[in-house]
Amino acid sequence: MRILLVEDERLIADAIKAFLERHEYRVDWVDDGLLAEDALRAGNFDLVILDLGLPGQDGLELLKSVRNDKADAPVLILSARETTKNRIDGLNLGADDYLTKPFDMDELLARCRALVRRASGRTRMVLQHGALSLDLDQQSAVYEGQEVVLQPLAFRLLTILLEHRGRVVSKTDLMEKLYGWEENAESNVLEVYVSQIRRKTTPRLIRTIRGVGYIVDEEISA
Repeated sequence: MRILLVEDERLIADAIKAFLERHEYRVDWVDDGLLAEDALRAGNFDLVILDLGLPGQDGLELLKSVRNDKADAPVLILSARETTKNRIDGLNLGADDYLTKPFDMDELLARCRALVRRASGRTRMVLQHGALSLDLDQQSAVYEGQEVVLQPLAFRLLTILLEHRGRVVSKTDLMEKLYGWEENAESNVLEVYVSQIRRKTTPRLIRTIRGVGYIVDEEISA
């Protein structure tokens, strides 16, 4: 899951980013409202964590602009503005949840998971596909009743493909979701992870669409 964190206080942003990345989220951080607007138009995010008091553009103005652009990523407002009016304004403009500072990191994580579940139509963070089951909360996989141990990025790649089953996901989109903006990766990294997944489950699970990307079919072929 890829998160855009919009927070101008570096210490808070660093703490949130480190905590969520320990729980296998990919976090891109910007500290300015205008930069955040550009990022949302250019990127593909599963969740936005949004502070309100931002340079460049206030968080509520950013939220209004984002919803006017029909962007549908869930938004969790994270702010020191504690009044009922601030909460109402945020929710009326399209925010999905509101958490005031100071906050507990475990509560932040729980709310992030709940918003992602709600956005994807799931009540539990479990993806099932034939004999394969992914528990996204526990970051664990089971295939034909046996535990499958995958590297964290291989697990994330498999999660993305299962969430888009029946559709081809381009290599560009996969790299963006896996690595965001900050890290460089070897050109063959996707092939390495796909090979690992096939070896530990079944070669038929993921199909390569040459020159485009990968797809998990609605049903695994015989």
